[in-house]
Amino acid sequence: MSGKFVATNVRNIPPSGIRKFFDLVLEMEGVISLGVGEPDFVTPWHIREACIYSLEKGFTSYTSNSGLLELREWISKSYKKDYAVDYNPRNQILVTTGVSEAADLAFRAVINPGDEVIIPEPCYVSYKPSVSLAGGKPVPVSTYREDEFRVTSEQIQKSITKKTKALVLSYPNNPTGAIMRRKDLEEIADVVNENDLMVISDEVYGKLTYDGAHTCFSSISGMKERSIILNGFSKSHAMTGLRIGFAAGSEELIAAMTKIHQYAMLCAPITAQMGAIEALKNGAVEMEKMVKEYDRRRRLIVDGFNKLGLDCFEPLGAFYAFPSIKSTGLTSEEFAGRLLKEEKVAVVPGDVFGECGAGHLRCSYATSREQIIEALSRIEAFLGSIQ
Repeated sequence: MSGKFVATNVRNIPPSGIRKFFDLVLEMEGVISLGVGEPDFVTPWHIREACIYSLEKGFTSYTSNSGLLELREWISKSYKKDYAVDYNPRNQILVTTGVSEAADLAFRAVINPGDEVIIPEPCYVSYKPSVSLAGGKPVPVSTYREDEFRVTSEQIQKSITKKTKALVLSYPNNPTGAIMRRKDLEEIADVVNENDLMVISDEVYGKLTYDGAHTCFSSISGMKERSIILNGFSKSHAMTGLRIGFAAGSEELIAAMTKIHQYAMLCAPITAQMGAIEALKNGAVEMEKMVKEYDRRRRLIVDGFNKLGLDCFEPLGAFYAFPSIKSTGLTSEEFAGRLLKEEKVAVVPGDVFGECGAGHLRCSYATSREQIIEALSRIEAFLGSIQ
């Protein structure tokens, strides 16, 4: 009977396909997980030490809704240095409880009921539900291997209606590992400007780019005032459980997001904020080591899938491979379910990231090379059993 009190829009949203497989893994022993995007690196000691020291010094209070000013100043410095984008730390940066909260705040601050939001797919599973919960209508746009899973300006233009309010970009991409070149983004910026749109750009994997430097969308001419940039420390500094992210944008947009944040979350944990300051001050060397190791694993897993006859797009960012399993005759769900049950390897079906992900798997290589080699061996055995 209590189910009748659940809001209709919540009831209609499916549970996360990623978490479904993660929960199954927790119930089994001996599983190699290529499923969840969780770095296998421990947060670097100097960052953990900063968190511990902050507790020892008694820093356990609330911070400003916007986050510690020192952290916002360091974020501002990093964006000026890395991308030549100047954000005022006092009113153009908001510290959040992870990037997921930042995304939720951005959608709720921007979307009016009925507004349409263009979302290139495959994409992270939270975007469409978050748009729906904000009262908007997600408009998925499929991307494909032949375009290196990059959305094109032509695709975006064709998807625009009178109700279109915003565009979501998420590059480097989860789950495909695709990146966008500056030229691609400049072409998209022209469409955004011509159609008076705004962009919510999730760049949490920006530091995990293996082919050239990442281009921050707000560094494109005319896009700073039209963009909310989302980023954080979970992936680049292996700080997932510390839940620390941020948003950068115009004073008006950040003020709107802060207004929601102050009622819903109040502030990000001060301990994590202290750790993030240390990460920006002294975390570059450890981060670069992690990125180099991800690059080695990237080449190992892509080469492994291709040798097994599972055509695999070469990811140029993030830490996911997205092999095609269409040649097996199994659906993504069937393949992932049987692989977990029969060989104890956990992967995520590609279609949970959008319909165009059907026939693919998302496989995280944020695990050791030894684990990747063993996982590939088990997948080879599974392929032999179904042929």
